[in-house]
Amino acid sequence: MSENVEAASPTTAAPPTPPRRWVIDLLLLAALWGASFLFMRIGAAEFGALPTAAVRVAIAMLFLLPCLFISGHGPALLLHWKATTIIGVFNSGLPFALFCFALLVVPTGLAAVINATVPMFGALVAWAWFRDRPDGSRLVGLVIGFAGVAMLASRSAGPHPGDAGSAPLWAVLACLGACLSYGISASAARRYLGGIPSLATATGSQIGATLFLALPAIWFWPTHMPSLQAWLALTVLGVACTGIAYILFFRLIEQAGPARALTVTFLVPVFAVFYGAVFLHEPITPWMLICAAVIVCGVALSTGIVKLRRPATASRPRPR
Repeated sequence: MSENVEAASPTTAAPPTPPRRWVIDLLLLAALWGASFLFMRIGAAEFGALPTAAVRVAIAMLFLLPCLFISGHGPALLLHWKATTIIGVFNSGLPFALFCFALLVVPTGLAAVINATVPMFGALVAWAWFRDRPDGSRLVGLVIGFAGVAMLASRSAGPHPGDAGSAPLWAVLACLGACLSYGISASAARRYLGGIPSLATATGSQIGATLFLALPAIWFWPTHMPSLQAWLALTVLGVACTGIAYILFFRLIEQAGPARALTVTFLVPVFAVFYGAVFLHEPITPWMLICAAVIVCGVALSTGIVKLRRPATASRPRPR
């Protein structure tokens, strides 16, 4: 202990610094998004894929609409309703449906690991759309990340779905399609939704997703009434894992910045694998952990959170 601290009187000592609030938001958001895979799996088993996705976004829409008008951002949504509605298809409607289809046969932990590739798809779409060419470090990250996905798919795709981390190839491709859809929505939001209040964007996207999934959900609605457990799972999925999670995510961006908010990608698979092992008794294989580590390294490099440093070149002595 330094001399200054020892000499300080109790009345002048500074109070202990409280933990940063954004860290709590980050952990809570990761816990909610990690749980979304568990609740999607429970709901899809009884509702089916499309009705599960539709009920999720409809509940989220009903939760966010009062928040929107209480905050006074209703006019912003009315002004930009076309853009928010269309982007909602790619930001929520399509990826939620694809993940629900995949989770009929894919372990929740495996789906969450693949979901960690979203920032990489976002970088690729931004490269194609805005010509944001990644530097050498990010290119290496893209290669490493997609190599990890290929490793995961090569061992996971097999003839016995439901075994230790195995899944049909079509289900793995559905997860990757959802990640690509997220990447497209990110660039579209950057292009068309700049300066719009985040709550208006979130609410509009859920409205668009609900409209997109309404008719398919009615067509494929289950003939037998789902159980109370399935309804509760979708209620938590819509309110907590979608509505509240959106609010937390945008608050996290405001308080900690986009770079720190992006680190939630690394934590979501941890929670999802934990939930799947505890509540669904899904096995965790060493191969899945190895692939997850490779993918996380690729995401960290491709997003610029971690950068490769060039080796310093020794300076040559000048000739005299």
